[in-house]
Amino acid sequence: MYADICKMLGVKYPIIQGAMAWISDSSLVSAVSEAGGIGVLATGHLDGEGCRAEIKKIREKTNKPFAVNIMLLSAFADEIAKVVVEEKVAMVTTGAGSPGKYMKAWKEAGIIVIPVAPSVAIAKRMEKDGADAVIAEGCESGGHVGKITTMALVPQVVDALNIPVIAAGGIADGRGMAAATMLGASGFQIGTRFLVAKECTVHQNYKDRILKAKDIDTTTTGNSTGHPVRVIRNRLAREFEALEKQNASPEELDKLGKGALRRAVIDGDMDYGSVMSGQIAGLVNKEQTAQEILEDLYSDYLRVLESYKRA
Repeated sequence: MYADICKMLGVKYPIIQGAMAWISDSSLVSAVSEAGGIGVLATGHLDGEGCRAEIKKIREKTNKPFAVNIMLLSAFADEIAKVVVEEKVAMVTTGAGSPGKYMKAWKEAGIIVIPVAPSVAIAKRMEKDGADAVIAEGCESGGHVGKITTMALVPQVVDALNIPVIAAGGIADGRGMAAATMLGASGFQIGTRFLVAKECTVHQNYKDRILKAKDIDTTTTGNSTGHPVRVIRNRLAREFEALEKQNASPEELDKLGKGALRRAVIDGDMDYGSVMSGQIAGLVNKEQTAQEILEDLYSDYLRVLESYKRA
């Protein structure tokens, strides 16, 4: 099945790098795409012209296909939706809403559209709207998450749709990829492991925190708002949890969290920065180039599949 998704995307590996605001910029995206995966530019912190500038930087470094992720709750979503058409981007991924109102323009421009879906109902809606594939993302992922685990979500989405399903959440090695394949996935989206890519420009403190993470080190904040975010537990997360237990207002929570991701990514603040990470961080234990990560993932994946064939 992964051969089909590779053909659709025009890539060597059936691996999409997860979009991470402030993190997956032109440096990481171009490195992943040049190495044979799909690099994904995060635009949650960008306006239209900021997105255009990053696209131009990516194209200075690679002529391989890449994607732009659009957070549909962004105040600049309309701008960025037009920019991807004007810049003839090959692929768009979306999150936090339905891309239905943009679909006609994107399809007319020949853009491959792959939305993130945290539930079967949303995945079915995306297919109806014309998506080429969906990313079924379990709550093990870092950043904004749904409520269903990858193990439970992926096979249900696969059974409900007639388009390819990309598995995301809790995947950082070949075993995770092989497991997702057994659930019916045609490809894989991986974020946390790329946080420690050498081409990733995130602050070294952030990388070190991921490399030191254990299996129980993440938590979700913002549960009371209906928009939970998975992060590495630190002082900020503990204060969030305390406020939520006190039934703090959304305004109080927003004030506490404002600028927190930037503090972690740019300033390296591991106390009051939002250190977004998936639960799989405990398996991420070394810095590598994007090419080394992709080669390791894929060779490990094939090795695991082959071992089961011989069993």
